[in-house]
Amino acid sequence: MAKGYSSLGPTVYLGLGSTYHDPAVALVDGTGRVLFAEALERPLQYKRGINMEPDNPFTLPRLLLDYAGDADRLVIASNWKARRPWYERLAQRMGWLTPRGILQYRGRELAACLPTWELNYMQSLQHQALQRAGLTLSRTLRHHFGGVAIEFRHFDHHLTHAALAAYGSPFEDAACAVIDSYGESGSLAFFEYEKGRISPLYHSKGPQSLGFFYMKLTELCGFDWMAGEEWKVMGLASYGKTDPELLARFRQLIRVEGFNLHQDRRTFFKDLKALERYRRRAGAPPETVADLAHTGQQFFMETVNALLSAFRVKGVSGNLVLGGGCALNSVTNGQLLLKTPFDALHVPSAPADDGTALGAALLAFHQDHPDAPARREALSPYLGSSVHTASVDRFARYCGLHVEELEDQDLWARTADLLAHGQIIGWMRGRAEFGPRALGHRSILADPRDPTMMDRVNRIVKFRERFRPYAPSILHEYGPDYFEAYQDTPYMDRTLRFRAEVRERVPAVVHVDGTGRLQSVTARRNPDFHGLISAFHDRTGVPLLLNTSFNVMGKPIVHSVEDAFAVFLGSGLDVLVLGNRLFMKAPGA
Repeated sequence: MAKGYSSLGPTVYLGLGSTYHDPAVALVDGTGRVLFAEALERPLQYKRGINMEPDNPFTLPRLLLDYAGDADRLVIASNWKARRPWYERLAQRMGWLTPRGILQYRGRELAACLPTWELNYMQSLQHQALQRAGLTLSRTLRHHFGGVAIEFRHFDHHLTHAALAAYGSPFEDAACAVIDSYGESGSLAFFEYEKGRISPLYHSKGPQSLGFFYMKLTELCGFDWMAGEEWKVMGLASYGKTDPELLARFRQLIRVEGFNLHQDRRTFFKDLKALERYRRRAGAPPETVADLAHTGQQFFMETVNALLSAFRVKGVSGNLVLGGGCALNSVTNGQLLLKTPFDALHVPSAPADDGTALGAALLAFHQDHPDAPARREALSPYLGSSVHTASVDRFARYCGLHVEELEDQDLWARTADLLAHGQIIGWMRGRAEFGPRALGHRSILADPRDPTMMDRVNRIVKFRERFRPYAPSILHEYGPDYFEAYQDTPYMDRTLRFRAEVRERVPAVVHVDGTGRLQSVTARRNPDFHGLISAFHDRTGVPLLLNTSFNVMGKPIVHSVEDAFAVFLGSGLDVLVLGNRLFMKAPGA
């Protein structure tokens, strides 16, 4: 490792995602190449990583030594401004951010979809997260990087969302919208991206928030937004129908005015209280509130469409990039190009707060290299940890299971045969995906032709609710044959409608409303997964697989070989593929 600072020496940009939920870390080198990006929930196996700092002592020292060991200069970039907004500073002085203050809050209620004490609670968590950010890192830097020049930079939170969306896109110019729960001062931000530069156009101010609205909807449906269960609302929505009275109430609650959301304080609390009669009763099955979920999802979509349509008429680019937690709503994303005046759409693989770690690192790089050329193709999502070969070797030696070691093409053929015969397979190869979705490197795979497969995977592998669908990973070249108005969807970021004539061929991945949240797979983006699906296609005539994240409900996607074996041996998985080894519970299959 070089000692002493040289302005011409190698620089590494370390991005810290220091939000109280979904903390993450990212590394970018001095040429702008992304070296690594991963959410902390993976190595700690703690869903969403609530209250965990990104610079944890279990992973960061080794990570820095592996990727930044020869650095002369280390730039540490944060995803939040150093100075906190006035409301948070006021709330802190008033004692509202303490446990006693949260429990006894009697101040003025903000016109937000969540109660003010809950907003204070989240601000308290965020305040503490930012105070801790970098503390553990300081020990690592003193211990291992004593001769390296260190810089700290802090960025606007919504700008870090925009940076990943724009710099990670295949566009040279784009309109960028960030739709979030909250940033420094509001929930919305709009930018122009042109020739490697991001220019702010508008930031909203105040508690009006589509993110808060969806969190409230999640709570009314009987789910836990703190645990990230908004996914369940999206799945449940397909079972319901529009309730006109409820839709009118939502429209009264929040309306679009240009680039902003408006809530009339004179009627807001009355309208919000009226929603309580729709709340799912204790012990009632989720299906009893399917109309609530459907109507809330419909309102969310029409509101996003209105915001983005207003954005487009301002003369911005026809290429749209989306960031913020609301960009995870794949149902909304799937209809944007049909319902708004935009021509092309890019949503990054990690549009929520984990992605801001990489956004911050990219911003720091572009500050130092303002003339760096725009990316020519979308950023790969395969930026995380690799399979630990020594652990695979150890399990192969001592696990007592049937083990086969195969070269890539033989492994694809063998796995495709097993899938075609009804085996459910855990698949862990290459570097992990950055973001919440399994994209063929940390996946559970199954045959989509079996009409019982969705229920089987839900019941004996994932242990989750039966109303939740599974994703189709499809060879891109066959996308138009299977989906109406097909769009290339590399990160499982859009839900599209299956063509009616193919639905019976792949019933395990067709949701109740005829849709699927697809992943488009190409040989260029993922030659390994493309090879496997192609082998399955050769045997069955079907160019897609059922793909879901390699985890069980309530746990993050597996990180280590040990995590993978825990899921394999503790569930109904039949086969586990780790690197080039295939482990089987029943060798005669």
